[in-house]
Amino acid sequence: MTGLVILGLAALAAAGFGVYRVRTEGRFSPTVAEVAPRPSRDPDPTAWSAIAAALPGEALGERATLVQFSSAFCAPCRTTRVVLADVAATEPGVRHVELDAELHLDLVRALDVRRTPTTLVLDSSGRELVRAGGAPRRDQVLSALPEEAPR
Repeated sequence: MTGLVILGLAALAAAGFGVYRVRTEGRFSPTVAEVAPRPSRDPDPTAWSAIAAALPGEALGERATLVQFSSAFCAPCRTTRVVLADVAATEPGVRHVELDAELHLDLVRALDVRRTPTTLVLDSSGRELVRAGGAPRRDQVLSALPEEAPR
């Protein structure tokens, strides 16, 4: 009888976790800094300053930059790459930058990336606006972008 109770509880916990993952997969959420600001020694820290140090040849988008952290054997990373590249190609002033999480572990730790794919949406000054863990849909990415940059 005890075995059946344990089995039932394990099945309930697995189902609950599955529902949680479905509800949060690919959804953009506020940054950690917005939820609980952390003191910093850098008076003007931005996510882009850390990324630019790792990728000196890259530049920010005029409106927004979509930063994707991927890994080699991540199937959702391929889907995310296609979605973000399409948004960057069709939306004015939006760039897509992809980083291999395994090759940039210091950056992964500094930006608190916990899974792949993770997508950061940066504004034109390089500040992180929102992030999503998992593969976001095109409509989710479009709604996370800031308004068009003034001309």
